[in-house]
Amino acid sequence: MIIDVFRAFTCTPLLFAMGIEKSILVPTPADAFALKHRLADLILIGEVGGIPIEGFDLGNSPSEILNTDPAFFSGRTVVQRTSAGVQGAIAALDGADEVLLGSYVVAQPTASYILAQHPQTVSLVAMGWDLKEEAPEDEWCARYLAHLLNSSEYNHLQALREITFHETTQKFLRRDASHFPAEDPILCLQRDILDFALRVAREQDLIVVRKANPQRGVVGGC
Repeated sequence: MIIDVFRAFTCTPLLFAMGIEKSILVPTPADAFALKHRLADLILIGEVGGIPIEGFDLGNSPSEILNTDPAFFSGRTVVQRTSAGVQGAIAALDGADEVLLGSYVVAQPTASYILAQHPQTVSLVAMGWDLKEEAPEDEWCARYLAHLLNSSEYNHLQALREITFHETTQKFLRRDASHFPAEDPILCLQRDILDFALRVAREQDLIVVRKANPQRGVVGGC
């Protein structure tokens, strides 16, 4: 499981909740533009170093997504490029039997999905900030998921204390930059508000994310 709470894998489940059909993960902005040229009606979402990409439809912001008319997303395909979570998910496909996306908003259904599969080993990978340093929101989300998988204790008040006053959250709350909206951490720290997991798989030459029902498997599979 690849965990990116701020903000990639809070954005992805929110996009599905807003009505998208699937998400395609790409490593670079150039890959996203090439896909849009090839497949036409795609929504491009993402960032480089936290900064929205020129020519993309939206940045990597859950509040920006939530503040967009759901009709914009309904039935469409999103292409996502981010500096940490997306890179981790793409890399994980080379060595894992199955790759899931992890965040607080889908933690419970994701844990339920895993428990239903009865795997021998589950790797919880906290991506951190820009692949450079640990981020408390990812580390604590990993602990929460481990707790839901019956292998760890978890204290949400301690988690909130360490997350809220850390620089990874404070850079949003200071409102220093418009691409770090203060509303984003509020959305990212909501626990278990959606009822599906998200599974990543190769479909021909694409890396595709689809909803996975905790009891019934992939929805709209390959």
